Amino acid sequence: MKINGYEIALSEDDLTHKIEHETIDINLIDKDFAGYKALSDGNKKAFHHLINAAKMFNDVFLEQDHKMNLAQKEALEEKAPSSPHVAKALEFFNFYNGVEGLNGIDKNPIELFKGLKGFAGRNFYPEDLSVEEFHNILIQMLEAGNIDEVKKILSVRTMVRRQGNSLKAIDYTEYFAKEFSDIANQIELAAHYTDDEALKDYLGWQAQALLQNNDDMDMLADKHWAVLQDCPIEFTIGRENYADELTGTVFDNPTLSSLLNQHKIEVNAKDTLGVRVGIVNKQGTDLILRFKDNLPKLAELMPYKDQYTQSFRSGEDVKQTMVDVDLAALTGDYAAARGGLTIAQNLPNNDKTAVKTGGGRRNVYHRQVRQTTDDERTKKILDLLVQTQFHKYYDAEAEHLFVIGHENGHSLGPDSSFQSALGSFKHIIEEHKADVISLAMMPHCADMGIIHRETLKKVYLTHVVSGFFLKAEPSLSLPHRVGDLMQFNYALQHGAISFDDNGKLAIDFERFAGVMSQLLEETIAIQLSKSPEKAKSFVDQYAVWGEHSQRIAKLQAQLGIKPYKRIKMHF
Repeated sequence: MKINGYEIALSEDDLTHKIEHETIDINLIDKDFAGYKALSDGNKKAFHHLINAAKMFNDVFLEQDHKMNLAQKEALEEKAPSSPHVAKALEFFNFYNGVEGLNGIDKNPIELFKGLKGFAGRNFYPEDLSVEEFHNILIQMLEAGNIDEVKKILSVRTMVRRQGNSLKAIDYTEYFAKEFSDIANQIELAAHYTDDEALKDYLGWQAQALLQNNDDMDMLADKHWAVLQDCPIEFTIGRENYADELTGTVFDNPTLSSLLNQHKIEVNAKDTLGVRVGIVNKQGTDLILRFKDNLPKLAELMPYKDQYTQSFRSGEDVKQTMVDVDLAALTGDYAAARGGLTIAQNLPNNDKTAVKTGGGRRNVYHRQVRQTTDDERTKKILDLLVQTQFHKYYDAEAEHLFVIGHENGHSLGPDSSFQSALGSFKHIIEEHKADVISLAMMPHCADMGIIHRETLKKVYLTHVVSGFFLKAEPSLSLPHRVGDLMQFNYALQHGAISFDDNGKLAIDFERFAGVMSQLLEETIAIQLSKSPEKAKSFVDQYAVWGEHSQRIAKLQAQLGIKPYKRIKMHF
């Protein structure tokens, strides 16, 4: 079966097996949800317009991700009613929100169509642009004095296309002008109907940011979004840059890197757009805010704290809002379940102008994602891999506490100038840092009365099982998983965890926190070094796929793994 000349790479039987036996459903809220029913009439109308905006953003993401995404999806939708094979291929396309993607198990991406592969620069750059040619063109442009154009090419918000023997950057607001105009209209309608003044204010700025080629507008929208603490509706246009693996390679070329430093050109990978819509859950938010109140105290415990400014601070104020959200929509990058779905986020990232100019951050936690668990499989993992006396400490909700610590961890430590200097390793080190902050600081959270001392043991045991027990060797394009592997090996080498002769885990609760504190000190030192070479060496030292990881992954495969996620939206 061919779609636009490309043969479907997976047989109907293979697709059926993946859909029926290897897929987990993420059920989002519907119109019967109590939180939706409790909204005012105006906020309900605003909510629906924001859902519309989220759906429109999906096509923008598809274009960013691969030049054939939109064409293949449209063709699949056209032929699906008359072909069960095509219908299943369309369903699988929606799992990845694209023609290919990692599943968190296989080292190479799973391709839906033969001959359609993803590229290091996704569709942000021409697909035939090699790393070597990319570097050579930038060097020639810099030597010719085209400094401003190179700045645009290496900025977060441009699509890059060929222009003769050179390259040209096109701002998102120009490249996606029609789409952004339609989306802005929906956002403006939502602003008209909502009776929440803070939300109305933010939406007004956000609509304008989509219409103007002006980074200051994004900055102002981000700053108004980041202060939404008591708003009943959640609407986020996420801008993260994990997908683009081409931009960061400029640091691997000494000549180019030197020229960029000479001209003071900041380098950041391209922003991939994702959108979420939901309703803020007050009870869950109250728990999260207990952690926020103690951020200043945790900041004082950070290694080398006098060598950088904590990014959440503004004088004595903590510029950080936090909410727990019941999700109604995940689209764009948020719906591309390539190895998993994010449980929470801390935005804007350090590379964004809003943060650099003193704006705050906002943590958003995804209830429906974290509450989707396979309890029966977890019990089997515990029986096979964990000593019996530790089983009582496994508690799925304790992993949520770890995630809160992780997201807060992004607000602690060296700022974006230190992170960006690590080049292609900056995301791995930053995600790893946030993990280790959570683990190292959790005893202090117990001392501060945020959690009980016994809960601390649950956090540690649960995260070791949920995070350290990987299902497959991670590639460098999965920074969270690489970080998990680094922490697993470090904990093992320093005696915080061990395995008996039967291959079952024991955890030394007394030693664990101290070992993580030591690892945190080493991690912050790497960021402060601003050395890509030291970052690479650090990752190479600890991201080793050893015998215990191999055995754990093999056992998990034998138990059966569900690497695919099906998001069920009901609005």
